[in-house]
Amino acid sequence: MTVVSIDHVAIPIHNVKNMLEFYQSLGFEVDWSNAPNVYAVKLQTQKLNFHDPQLWQNPKFTLRAPTSRPGCGDFCFLWGGSASELDQKLSENQITIELGPVEREGGSGFGISTYVRDPDGNLLEFIIYPND
Repeated sequence: MTVVSIDHVAIPIHNVKNMLEFYQSLGFEVDWSNAPNVYAVKLQTQKLNFHDPQLWQNPKFTLRAPTSRPGCGDFCFLWGGSASELDQKLSENQITIELGPVEREGGSGFGISTYVRDPDGNLLEFIIYPND
């Protein structure tokens, strides 16, 4: 047996409402099943877990990286549309582009990436591969 994929990633956050609204605006589905301590946003079978401040600031909660703080995430998402559709989605939601489009190498080879930040300052990369 071997590892076959990433199932989910967890990060601490400052403001639940802001983070959930931001990710919903990008097309993520909100998962409330573990609220009020853990919130999640999902893309099909993958998800990001968001640890509420009351959870990650609790010294008894040790199932996390010991020095992680909001803004520690750096995620790359595969964008399923064109560069112009990505630009439109970001513009509609008043999301500022930090860098891009630029050529980058991702898990499936070279693609074109655009970078933005979420409300906590986590870096989000959206990559588009030429054959997708």
